[in-house]
Formats: sequence, C-alpha cells, structure tokens
Amino acid sequence: MVKMVACPHCGRPVEWTEISRWRPFCSERCRLIDLGDWIEENHRISDPTDAPSEDPPPSEDGPPHH
Repeated sequence: MVKMVACPHCGRPVEWTEISRWRPFCSERCRLIDLGDWIEENHRISDPTDAPSEDPPPSEDGPPHH
C-alpha cells in the first residue's frame, strides 16, 4: 500500500514514493510558493523563549490594593 500525504500548500494528495519528485508537495509550483513564504517570513518555527510566562505582566497602575 502506498502512503499518501496532503500537499502542505494546496492539500492535494501526494504519493510518498521515490517517484514523487516534489514530495511532500504535489508540484514544483507549490514547493516554490512555500519556499517564498519562508523567505518572506510568513512561516516561522516557534521559539520557546517567546512563550508567554505563567505570571501575568505587572499592571501599569502599580500593585493591586486589597
């Protein structure tokens, strides 16, 4: 049985075989569009240091009054 994957750009099914030249993309066009998105920084790999902390940021009004 041949493994099928969805093209990351358009979603068309792609056979995951040696003869699928552009895998995981369905075509050179989809591959180049995706590459352009990376170059233009439309795609990013998340940076764990950018994750929000569990503590809320301090209020600009000062400490809470109880």
